[in-house]
Amino acid sequence: MKKLVALNVVAFAVGLVAALWFRLWPELTRPKYVAPAFRVPSPLDLASLPTAARFDFPLGSENGAMSYYAQRFTENRHLGDDLNGIGGEDSDLGDPIHAVADGRVLLASDGGRGWGNVIIVLHAYLENGGRKYVQSYYGHVETMLVQAGDEVRRGQQIATVGTADGRYFAHLHFEMREFVTPFVGPGYRENTRGSLDPTAFIKAHRGAPEDDVGRALPAGSSAFPDDAN
Repeated sequence: MKKLVALNVVAFAVGLVAALWFRLWPELTRPKYVAPAFRVPSPLDLASLPTAARFDFPLGSENGAMSYYAQRFTENRHLGDDLNGIGGEDSDLGDPIHAVADGRVLLASDGGRGWGNVIIVLHAYLENGGRKYVQSYYGHVETMLVQAGDEVRRGQQIATVGTADGRYFAHLHFEMREFVTPFVGPGYRENTRGSLDPTAFIKAHRGAPEDDVGRALPAGSSAFPDDAN
């Protein structure tokens, strides 16, 4: 009888230790460092963001000239705009990608299979008298010229057009997102909650002083925007 009680006690203790270990294991193995992309920014972090006075297009000229849409927002459940240089196919491989506005880089890393390198930038802007926040997202890029934590200026080159490690013809997968804790996520989804129409957003936030000439055009390009933009 004593032996049976002892065995039951041992079994209970082993089970309790196993249950506690199972529950605590995720916490015990949680990475000590959390990338800026996956942190919830503090009020101080948000207050220190530069205020973007204007948003430009990321490819070609600041008006979107010398680029075209391979696929638009919501087309085939697409969550962004696929932008190409006007030559099509891989003619724009290595072309410069520009930050659409002043902001801070949250993520600059490999986004996993099908994504290649991904950059996410957080922006602050004023609208209707209030300060708001939005993210710009640059996918499939080849060379990343910034890293998490960098502050960037509107028109600054942050990357070059890539192919997502040879998965596609060269193009930029570009998104604008509401301010949420960023993640790479899917490129296609029926529910567009949290995603903004990139072209509509930029067009609505193009205001700038008359003497603001924008960034230099790529060699041989026109100063006139593509009619599609």
